[in-house]
Amino acid sequence: MVAGAAGPYLDGLAERPVHDRSQDTLLDELGGPLPERGDGAVAAVEHLVRLGTQAATHSSGPRCFHFVVGGATPAAMAGDWTTSLLDQGAGLWVLSPLATKAETVVLGWLKELFGLPASFGGVLTPSATLAHVTGLACARYWWADQYGVDVTSRGLAGLPPMPVFSSGLVHVSTRKALQILGCGRDTVRTFAKDDAGRLDLAAMDAELARVDGRAVIVANLGDVNTGDSDPIPELADLAERHGAWLHVDGAFGVFAALSPRTAHLAAGLERADSVTADGHKWLNVPYESGFSFVRDPELMTRTFGAWGAAYLPDEDDERINYNTLGPESSRRARALPIWATLRAYGRDGYRAMVERHLDVSLHLGDLVEKAPDLELLAPVRLCVVCFRYRPDGVPEERLNELNARLGEALLADGRVFAGTSTYRGMTVFRPAPLNWRTTKADVELLVDVLRELGAPMTG
Repeated sequence: MVAGAAGPYLDGLAERPVHDRSQDTLLDELGGPLPERGDGAVAAVEHLVRLGTQAATHSSGPRCFHFVVGGATPAAMAGDWTTSLLDQGAGLWVLSPLATKAETVVLGWLKELFGLPASFGGVLTPSATLAHVTGLACARYWWADQYGVDVTSRGLAGLPPMPVFSSGLVHVSTRKALQILGCGRDTVRTFAKDDAGRLDLAAMDAELARVDGRAVIVANLGDVNTGDSDPIPELADLAERHGAWLHVDGAFGVFAALSPRTAHLAAGLERADSVTADGHKWLNVPYESGFSFVRDPELMTRTFGAWGAAYLPDEDDERINYNTLGPESSRRARALPIWATLRAYGRDGYRAMVERHLDVSLHLGDLVEKAPDLELLAPVRLCVVCFRYRPDGVPEERLNELNARLGEALLADGRVFAGTSTYRGMTVFRPAPLNWRTTKADVELLVDVLRELGAPMTG
């Protein structure tokens, strides 16, 4: 029944509104008291499929540009269905050699794709946030060890705050990871030379000298507002000179490594101590999918393993227990959709997809520059286009309110999805075309709908 509904649903995604708010009333059908007697599997699933195909936000379609969301390639989707079919526990080798081997293989393929050394350790996670938790937990172990403290067993009591330095491009997911780790989300010190958040390298250099290098540097590869990135080679030089830890947030920007046009943004990635990224963004695999890579694999085991539970089996290079390398114990076999899509399309297929998205983003930037009532606010460096609605006759002090209202109207309209953000004090749109289905026609529609909805607001 689900398979039967999938074909028509997927076939209609290209023309379907991303969200139809008139269908939100259907959500009430999800509620009510727990049934005393169930409806039976067929009736329950039929009900769910009917509600879902009508009331869902159709973010897997080609016109969802909000929150840097990818889609799911056909192979990845089928791989995800296979994951549910097999229902493997991917934490212990003895529980699923299949899931373990698949994870080992895809981590190796991803390292090849991004140009990371094969010697790096790795683990799949539910998201970039949990990938940050993994990498930064290893950084915390490394940092505490310099004070002679095994933070895994003793915790942070008695230690000073761990210094974490970044540019103004640092993402909230990094702060959330530090919050989870007990380091504090607001302990990140940012070194920015302008209101766009670009790195002040000299100021960070001086502060690293002051703390004697015992600090964590977070480099940002792909800002969510503009696609801008920190200079990884220069930050790697700083980390090497001062003996600091270099963590790279490559949530979607790590895929810059695939194109000759953008590979310079990912230069120096192999010099990092830890690297994180999302799979459900530019890799186009279903939620939930993230990955974390750590230069010293032993740190992952020291940070997350050594539980001392007698029932847990030992491991070797082949029989890896991935629950000792990351924050999860019970784990879904999330390697299977990644394996399916990388096996299906290969390096060339993903390079072609990245190139196409770069072309679509540049096309959108060109449309914005040519439109008399739109203003491009940053160069199109990657896959994010930062702009605002700026019609003639509207004073600067009214533009933020106007763009906020236009953003609400765009989401209510539902034909395309692109939310607003704040950049340099301005309310802006920041669409990110990352879906494998997206074409230039889809971003052309975005521009047309924005101008259509905006015109009555200034008339």
